[in-house]
Amino acid sequence: MTFDYPARRTRLAELLPAREVHALLVTSPVNVHYLTGLVSSNAAVLVRADGTALLATDNRYIEVARTLDVPSVEASDVAGTLAAPGAGIEAASMSVAAYHRLGEGLVPLGPVVELLRAVKDEAELERLRTACAITDRAFADVSARIAPGITERGLARLLDHRMTELGADKPAFDTIVAAGEHGAIPHHAPTDRELRAGDLVTMDFGARYQGYHADMTRTVSLGEPVAWQREIYDLVAAAQRAGRHAVTPGAESGNVDAAARSVIEEAGHGGHFRHGLGHGVGLEIHEEPFLGPSRTGRLEDRVPITVEPGIYLPGRGGVRIEDTLVTREGGPELLTKTTKELLVL
Repeated sequence: MTFDYPARRTRLAELLPAREVHALLVTSPVNVHYLTGLVSSNAAVLVRADGTALLATDNRYIEVARTLDVPSVEASDVAGTLAAPGAGIEAASMSVAAYHRLGEGLVPLGPVVELLRAVKDEAELERLRTACAITDRAFADVSARIAPGITERGLARLLDHRMTELGADKPAFDTIVAAGEHGAIPHHAPTDRELRAGDLVTMDFGARYQGYHADMTRTVSLGEPVAWQREIYDLVAAAQRAGRHAVTPGAESGNVDAAARSVIEEAGHGGHFRHGLGHGVGLEIHEEPFLGPSRTGRLEDRVPITVEPGIYLPGRGGVRIEDTLVTREGGPELLTKTTKELLVL
């Protein structure tokens, strides 16, 4: 399946009058990619309310740009070449220095392209399915090698290597492996700590496939878990299940978070779940929408989202369980399919 870039630009153009701008100067590299297909480190595209567009990039990318379905010009100062009074700019991606250099008359806007990107077409979903299938397969292939003596860093390398062997562009992000007491750190960076019998081991990883990112977390036990480990695992599994079931078109982002968070809070561990429930995935590993206690907005149909509650006990360890799924009218489509039963290795 291929992408319909003109249709994406048309949808963006239709949003501009309500924001009282005649055009949007898009400078985020990811958003330029989404609207034109150009992957670069220096490009901008001006999308006008009448649906026309102009792409600017430097001499490293201009030959590729000229093969695309959007008019293009060569320039080193891509934003300056396209800036026009009354045009909107992406406040999150343009620096203050660049904004002042380009002069007055530009209108800083919040997320616009990002909101379009949240709802995926079938070509995007197919790539996400493949990314998640690679992630599942890598875990299945590597799990037999998870044993006392291997280091966190060594296990992370095994997962990364297996994902690329299976066809991933590369890992979707820096793989997290957190053993024992390190499991209390949600974004722990792997170290040379060896896995030991009695550890809970949390692995948060994913494959990137043709630009699209998977995200999955599983926690396993090296040997039979003791009572407190089983207790928090079962709580997180119940919270994750409640969160998944709350993912539906029309659901309030804050309510989805609350569905999972309340399970943990009612068990007395509310203070041990210290991050939002989830986030969108696609061309970026973290993108709109976001699920959290203070998040607003409603989920739409065909939005890939993660659900990843956790409990983190300082000095002892923790558990996180995460899936990538897609909102659907008939119930969420689960993309990461590895079992969520506690694996005792």
